[in-house]
Amino acid sequence: METRNIAISLPSTGDDEWNAVREPLQSGWLTSGPKVSAFERQFADRHDVGHALAVTSCTTGLHLALAAMGIGPGDEVIVPAFTWIATANVVLYCGATPVFVDVDTTTFNIDVAAIAAKVTPRTKAIIPVHLFGLCADIDAIRAALPAHVKIIEDGACAAGATYKGRSAGALGDAAVFSFHPRKSITTGEGGMVTTNDAALAEIADQLRNHGATVSEQQRHAGPRPYLLPQFNLLGFNYRMTDIQAAVGIVQLGKLDRFIEERATWASYYRERLGHLNWLQLPQEPADGRHAWQAFVCYVDPAKSPRPRNEIMEYLKERGIATRPGTHAVHMLNLYREKYDLQDADFPGARDCDANTMAIPLHNRMTKEDYDYVVDALLSI
Repeated sequence: METRNIAISLPSTGDDEWNAVREPLQSGWLTSGPKVSAFERQFADRHDVGHALAVTSCTTGLHLALAAMGIGPGDEVIVPAFTWIATANVVLYCGATPVFVDVDTTTFNIDVAAIAAKVTPRTKAIIPVHLFGLCADIDAIRAALPAHVKIIEDGACAAGATYKGRSAGALGDAAVFSFHPRKSITTGEGGMVTTNDAALAEIADQLRNHGATVSEQQRHAGPRPYLLPQFNLLGFNYRMTDIQAAVGIVQLGKLDRFIEERATWASYYRERLGHLNWLQLPQEPADGRHAWQAFVCYVDPAKSPRPRNEIMEYLKERGIATRPGTHAVHMLNLYREKYDLQDADFPGARDCDANTMAIPLHNRMTKEDYDYVVDALLSI
């Protein structure tokens, strides 16, 4: 069989996105303006929330949410031990302390049963991650926490996902999404903060724009655009550009189709590979919709014919890109050394770090591509 070159992920963009950026380029309004406002309204409507704030990345969005909640030195924020490092880093940005909780090796999401033991009088928030597009069990998480502890959904992978009939982004006190090119929809870099809390949204809106009391768009559209706004808060420059938002509007319109296509091919993978006893495959939730940002498997080291890394190398030689699901944050040197952590402190995260494997799943793959991936895995 001819060797193919199949990327782990590719953004699905084309003429629609190319044409969309013409308007802001021609209008001269390149920074945060009318396109950002339109993207925010449409994203909020799609995810059943009252407020959406476009930002430069999911990372800055998470930082913004924590800052808007007033989280700072002396506070603790619970985060899963198996996630992208940004989930923990944003807690450090605020001067607070990340408190790790292990994950379930079946769902890769936070182990709800382990949360209560990590709550202290200093616990102010938790950041459950909807990893790879599967919503965390938010109702069980809420039940495990004191009422005052805020829930910030890390929905980086979960645009379009649902949980018990509710949209990701509307499940906690706030949520943050990513539009990185490895996500289902993209603006290059970029993110979105969502909330139903009007007061929180107002603070976050000011903080993302240097702490200004009005946005640049409001000022320029007002009666005295030559007057600068007042600044009551120490803020940041976390504004999305209208160029990005123009692309985001087009991409958002394709979100449901993208997820449906991915769900179809995820089902195909499960049908073709389900008999491999060494490969645990991700499942569609019974009470929600998986967003299928990635198709992440678990290579069972007790049953697999080869270690995970050897399988990844084998597939690489055949032109198939793979990646670990993500990393165990407590095993990264920054956190290992800062908090004197050991690999075995969070065995689920440790094992996921060593044994998860994402195989290609994206909207630019063909049936021949999927068959090629399946045949390569079956040949191991």
